[in-house]
Amino acid sequence: MNYHVYIDADACPVRDETYRVARRHKVPVTVVANQYIRVPKEPNFTFRLVDDSFDAADDYIAEAADENSIVITSDILLAERVLKSGGRVLGSNGKLMTMDTIGSQIAIRAIMADLRAGAEQPNLGGPAPFSQRDRSRFLEALHLLLVK
Repeated sequence: MNYHVYIDADACPVRDETYRVARRHKVPVTVVANQYIRVPKEPNFTFRLVDDSFDAADDYIAEAADENSIVITSDILLAERVLKSGGRVLGSNGKLMTMDTIGSQIAIRAIMADLRAGAEQPNLGGPAPFSQRDRSRFLEALHLLLVK
């Protein structure tokens, strides 16, 4: 299968890892962001600058994604849009998002947003810091997606 990888690049910690795996499998990668990000000057790697309107990068990726796409993102709402188009979604922590799991992830996101909005609530913090284990899990997961 001829895959195409899209990276939701704003705050993506695994761009270099994605390039490395994509080189090995000769898969094109499009990096999408609303500010310039350096991309290797190689034929299979492209950068797409979108305007800075709200969700412009997400909109571009969601419209481009199809059943041959693998999207690298931590954005749950973008993931849902891509999954509905038949694409695959891999979080930067190496966890595959699927239609079976996305509903609960969206619900948790909404609950956490409600809790954070409550002024009397203690600081609930954010996600755990990105670790070397996450990086390794990502490399393995992307490789496995590309060889399936």
